[in-house]
This record gives sequence, structure tokens and C-alpha cells, in this order.
Amino acid sequence: MSVYDDKPDRFLAKLAVQVGDNVEVYCAGFELEKWRSSGFAFHLVEWLPEYALPEDELRTHHGNILVKLNQAAVRVYTSKKYEKRGEAGEIALHAVCREYFGTIPISPRVFYKSSSNDVVKAFDMVHVRLIDGQVPEIWLGESKLYESASDAIGDAITSVKAHLDAGFLANQKVLLGPQIPKSTPRYEEIASLFRKSASLDELVKNAVFVIGISCNSAGALEAKLSDAAYLAKIKAEADYLVKRLIRSGLTETVRVVLVYIPLAAKAALVDAFDNRLKGLQ
Repeated sequence: MSVYDDKPDRFLAKLAVQVGDNVEVYCAGFELEKWRSSGFAFHLVEWLPEYALPEDELRTHHGNILVKLNQAAVRVYTSKKYEKRGEAGEIALHAVCREYFGTIPISPRVFYKSSSNDVVKAFDMVHVRLIDGQVPEIWLGESKLYESASDAIGDAITSVKAHLDAGFLANQKVLLGPQIPKSTPRYEEIASLFRKSASLDELVKNAVFVIGISCNSAGALEAKLSDAAYLAKIKAEADYLVKRLIRSGLTETVRVVLVYIPLAAKAALVDAFDNRLKGLQ
């Protein structure tokens, strides 16, 4: 049994919003006519060990799950200035990819950090998706947790374009290759894409760039439940993100999956997440 077989219960719901290929929208939902910021924060904490710890540490059996939660919480961040940190969005994107696309982590994001408060300049997520009869897909995530949808999609596009620089990708190959657990299914196929002798073209050809946008949504703020009126407003918001993405030209050069998570209030989610994180440290 893989350490990745045991996942938290699904929390985010996929919304029936049609906005084009490779675009999906997920919502935390409503409870007692309020958007579930507290429940969403709790769900993100459930994913902490898998997000923050490498596979060998996940395999280590501690007598108390709180030990692993503490280890993971400390590695995420310990800063008092948490309002502009984006880890909650990264974990949300991690959860969506694991739950709905069946990806497997091959490099924990926080591995790169030299201290628990470092802001990491690398991909926000590195997963693999295994499909029978096909070369493994390397899912490289870029997450933006902002108040403004315009700022979020603009910065995400800029970041992905910067990541496509040959020097950056070559450096990432060197860093990521040795981190892939040898117990990962189809390890040799995956590792071959990260070998120094392999062309960057092979990595890009088999890569999926996953853009996660978590931002304030007028639709989520005004809604009390996931009804038709709510879905119509969310569709309009998602359409805007798609138009920005298409206008950038990014989808013409690489495979992109856009994940939109509307928030009633980014501040409420970040506050709730920080409170739970600090409670585990």
C-alpha cells in the first residue's frame, strides 16, 4: 500500500461550470448560508503532512499523528506576517490535483526551504500523473492566492513564462530528479525525464502546467448556497480568467490546466488557516 493511498475526505466540490477545455472550478461550499472558510482551512491542515513531508518521512510510523502534523506545520512557515503568504492556495491546488486528477507527489514543495519562513522560488507543486499506455505526465503547479483575480492570473502567467526559461528548467531538473522516490510507480520512466542527458524538450512535451487561482469572488461573497444564480456568476469570473490566459499565448506553447477556486473572503481563509497552523506548532 502506498503512503499516498490514504487521503483526507474530499471537501472541495467540482462546480458544473462549462468554461472550456482544461478549465475546472471548485468550491468550498456553504453552510448555514455562509461560505465555509473555517471548514476549508481545516481541510487544508488535513493535507499538511503530504504537502510538507517527503515520502520517507510519511512512511515513518510515529505513535501520534500530532508528531507528523507538528513537523509539517513548522516546515510550512512560522512567520507572524502571514497575510500575504500563499501556502493555503498551494495546498488547495495540491488537494484538487490529488483528488480529481489522481496525481502523485514526487517532490514536496517545502523541501527547497532552508528555513521555515523562506519564500521558495520554484514550482509550487511537482506531481506525476500516470495513465496506462502513455508517458508519465509531470504536473508542475503555479498557485496564486490573491484578493484580485486580475492580479492573480496576471502574475501566474508571468511566473509560468519565467519558468519556461531554459536555464530555470535545467536547474529544476537537477534539483528535482534526485528527489523522486524510487518507490514511485514507473520510477524509471519518470526519472528518465529528469536526467541531465535528456532534452528539456522531452520534459516540456510531457509536462502539464497547472495554474491554481484562489481569489476573492463577488459571486461567492454574495451567495448563500450553490444555486443557479451562483453558478452563473462564477462562470463569468472563470470566463474572464480563461480570456486572460488565452490572450497571453501560453496555451499555444505548453499544456495548461486552469483551476479556479472562488473565495468569499481571502482574508478569512488565511486567518483561519494561520490559526490552525499555529495551533500545531
